[in-house]
Amino acid sequence: MKSHILTTLAMVVAGSCGAITPIGAQEPMKNESTFHQIFPQGEKLPEQFSRYFIGQAYLAPLTQNKALNMPVSNVTFEPGCRNNWHSHTGGQLLVCTAGRGYYQEKGQPARELLPGDVVEIAPDVVHWHGAAPDSWFSHLAIECNPQTNKNTWLEPVDDEQYRAATAKPTPTVRLSEAAARNRNAWFPGTVAIDRQTDPELTEIFDNFAFDEVQQYGDLDRKTRILVTMASTIAQHTVQEYEKMLHAAWANGVTPVEIKEVLYQAVPYVGIAKVSDLIEVANDFLIANDVSLPLDGQSTTSPETRYAKGLALQKSIFGEQIGKMADNMPDNQKHIARYLSANCFGDYQTRNGLDTKMRELLTFSMLISLGGCESQVKGHIQGNVHVGNDKNTLLAVVTQLLPYNGYPRTLNAIACLNEVLPE
Repeated sequence: MKSHILTTLAMVVAGSCGAITPIGAQEPMKNESTFHQIFPQGEKLPEQFSRYFIGQAYLAPLTQNKALNMPVSNVTFEPGCRNNWHSHTGGQLLVCTAGRGYYQEKGQPARELLPGDVVEIAPDVVHWHGAAPDSWFSHLAIECNPQTNKNTWLEPVDDEQYRAATAKPTPTVRLSEAAARNRNAWFPGTVAIDRQTDPELTEIFDNFAFDEVQQYGDLDRKTRILVTMASTIAQHTVQEYEKMLHAAWANGVTPVEIKEVLYQAVPYVGIAKVSDLIEVANDFLIANDVSLPLDGQSTTSPETRYAKGLALQKSIFGEQIGKMADNMPDNQKHIARYLSANCFGDYQTRNGLDTKMRELLTFSMLISLGGCESQVKGHIQGNVHVGNDKNTLLAVVTQLLPYNGYPRTLNAIACLNEVLPE
């Protein structure tokens, strides 16, 4: 009688999945558990019941006295495992003890199950139960009216049904009309990944970055994207840089411009921060059918790089550049020459971006790095000389506020006010 009840119970409650046993795990014994729970995990269900479930489940009978006529077993499901649709003529109770699972009645939405939950299954109700896709799950199965209780097995819960039942609903994120419009313009047809896991943060950030912040200043969308891209490079935030690549591509930024923003960053933030972002950009461009390498944009040669770089420096910062180099100690004059030949001759003289945009990008990188206030002040003057006034620079500082935070933003404004008093 006891063996008949336990065999029936195994058929009624068991479910399983095709999850791989963790490396180093041994075949679970009767009183051992693959994941933490208070009851034994038990043995794998017999193979002859495999037609009633998808995946691997384990059964541990907990009651021994058949005179009580109340069989109770602990049933453990590996991630993704579930049993077929089925029903019991006498009903069933499930007491959830560990992990996370689901229960669903025919025609009803699935119910998420957590430790401490109790499921009362009425007689003849068609249902299924099992583990979540990403979690083990255990419950006690209590067979009601065991003298007359019979189960009826139906069709499996296929992958499509299971995905639909266990999919978490997308939380509501309330964006202003402007924030929704601007965000969609930057990233057309996409939904923020953080919307599912962090809906409140997504709502706060998007309403601020894509509505309030973009109300300030007269920067066009392409410029906002380029300076934000420069900021993500300076901070070496790979995921945010990838987002900016998509925004740039959707808003007409050319492959050459994408590459030139990266090249412009090398003398200011260093190749250590730029190198792997070049690889990210290359992968992105190749995926969008751009042939690499792109056409060259260099305008100098080894023989002309110093002269052309120095001339560009003077056009941006004035004749004091030469005086500063002359007044440097002899053991530091090589740095002044590097600035002229390498920073300006090799990079700033390149085609693909004009001088006005390059200075704006440099300003964006420096205020994003932090700790570069002396250089920020110098490039504020340089920006003014090439046509980027204080209002433009304030608009850039404001655009980058959500990405830089308040301390670096306030430092940048302090530099602006010192160099360009109100």
